[in-house]
This record gives sequence, C-alpha cells and structure tokens, in this order.
Amino acid sequence: MVRGTIGINKSFYYYYYLAFCCLNQQNRQGTSLSFNMKAIVINSPGGPEVLQISERNKPEPAEGEVLIAVRAAGVNRPDVLQRKGLYAAPAGVPHDIPGLEVAGIIESCGSETGRWKKGDAVFALLGGGGYAEYVLSDSRHCLPVPEGWSFEEACSLPETVFTVWHNVFERGRLQPGETFLVHGGSSGIGVTAIQLAAAIGARVFATAGSAEKCDACEKLGAEKCINYKEEDFEEILKDIGADVILDMVGGDYAPKNTRLLKEDGRLVYINSMKGNKAEYEVMELMRKRLTITGSTLRSRDAQFKAMLAASVEKYVMPLIANGKFRPVIYKVFDFTQAAEAHALMESSEHTGKIVLTMNN
Repeated sequence: MVRGTIGINKSFYYYYYLAFCCLNQQNRQGTSLSFNMKAIVINSPGGPEVLQISERNKPEPAEGEVLIAVRAAGVNRPDVLQRKGLYAAPAGVPHDIPGLEVAGIIESCGSETGRWKKGDAVFALLGGGGYAEYVLSDSRHCLPVPEGWSFEEACSLPETVFTVWHNVFERGRLQPGETFLVHGGSSGIGVTAIQLAAAIGARVFATAGSAEKCDACEKLGAEKCINYKEEDFEEILKDIGADVILDMVGGDYAPKNTRLLKEDGRLVYINSMKGNKAEYEVMELMRKRLTITGSTLRSRDAQFKAMLAASVEKYVMPLIANGKFRPVIYKVFDFTQAAEAHALMESSEHTGKIVLTMNN
C-alpha cells in the first residue's frame, strides 16, 4: 500500500513538473494557456480556402513592444505567397498567420516603448501575424493614425508607403522635375507611388491592364497611363524617357525599361511577377551610367524598419496632413472573409487596396 502511494505521488509530482515547465515556457514567450483571440491561419499551403479561423493565445508585449487590438489589416501579395508556401515568415512572428500591416488601438505596452500608451490609435508595419484580433509590434514601427482617417484607410499605409518611400525616394532618388514610370499603377503600391511622386513635383507615367485602371491612375496624378494589354509602353514613352522606373513585373520588361531610362537613370525592382530572369545590354548600362537596384522589406532588420518609419513620419506624414495623399480602398471584407479577399487579390481586378476589418 505504501509503495503504491509513493508511486502515485511520484507520478503526480512528475506531471506537475511538466505542467510547470510548459507554463514557464509559454510565459517566456508572452502567452497564456487559455485561448482568447481569433486569428486567420494557414492550415496548409494551398488556395484561398486554406485560410481558416482559429483560436490562439493573446500575446503579451515584451520590452520595446506594444500589443495592438487590430481594427483593420491590409491584404498584400506577400500574404498570398505565404499562403501558397512560397514566402516563409521571418523568425519571431507567427509562421501561419499572414498580415504585414494593421491599424488599431494599443491595448498594452511593454517597457521602453517611448511615446506610446494604452489607447493610442496607430498603424504599424509587421513581419507577420496581422490577420488576428491582437498582434505585437515593435513600438518603433508604429505611427499615429492621421487625423480624420478611418482604421481601414490607415491600415493601408505601412506596406505601400514604407515600400514606395524607400524604393522610389531613397534608393531611386526621385527628384522634383524628373520623370517617373511605375508599372502596376493600379495596385496599392502603384497608387501610392503615383500620388507621392506627383506630390513632390515629378512628371508621372504608369502602366495598367484596363482602360478603367488607366483612367484611375490618371485621376490620381499620372500624366498618362498606358494599357499594356493594348499598347507598347516603350513605344509610347520612347521620346519622353524616364529618370526612375519602379518595376514589380520583371521578366521581359527589363530591356524595355533600360532602353527607356535616361542617362544616370535608376531602375528599382520590388517584385518579379513575370519572372526572375532578365537580359540587359551591358554596353547600354555603361554608356548611360544606369543603376539597377531593388529591395525587399519584410526580411530587413528591426533597426532598419525603425529608421524607415522615422523617415516616413518626417517626409510623408506632412504630405498626408496637407491632403496630397489619400489611400484608394477598393474593397473591405470582414476578417472571416479572408479567403474571398485573397481570391480578389489573385484576380488582379482591383484598383487600390484590399482590407480586412476585425470585429473585436
């Protein structure tokens, strides 16, 4: 009898120890044992239907982090690639919850979070995890929601504005009076690039895939938008040229782009939807002293993103305050309709941003 009691006690303490270790590990990761938030998760790589609602632990902010109660989240092409298993999330963010940008209310703050406090309305650039009721963000990657803006509008800013500012104005060095061409002018990136380039006094051109999209680009500030399905953009623009080209297409656009560039022109890549491989005339690059560059944002380190956020606040937020830039929201879905939002994104029928709203 005594032996049996001792065995039971040992077993009890063993499983108590395992439970303690599990709790301790979860506490170190900033989570609790109870599920208390909903999220859209990728059940397995595949089509839009693999996006499903799941319950997860609400995270707790560590030093330098804020917890945001998400009101709206932007839908972007990297989300689609992640869903398909083609774009893994970086370390430190949920691997199966997409979402690179959100707007919402700060729920709580860790230590050393600077100006932010509970209740502040912010939008934030994320490494992932935005399709959820709550998400952690580096406090340095948050900016205040512009006065008079909805959360749906504000959530459309981080991925597009941060990307455009870095690639067009920092890497591309676009200046007032120069000529700028953006491919994919009706995308979220495109409508942002058109407006910001026009706002600084550049001459702006774009390409898009329909007459309606071209008309929308011209209303936003493009001098002319070429329907690439009906016209050759190189032929149309050959007598004008370009100082800076922002390309998300790649593939056979490459030689056309370099032929269009003026001397000391800059070609900046942010995607390669028509293929990663390209051909260039090396002597042309040398003769015109062209610069070919590009970047990705998601994989950059936290310090770089903090510096970029500070630059956006200094140079872009005043343009927003002056009404020189306003996001174009194509359609808003409830977050339970994430699969439909992804299907729309893949159809390329939209002009501007696709947004999810959270009902927390």
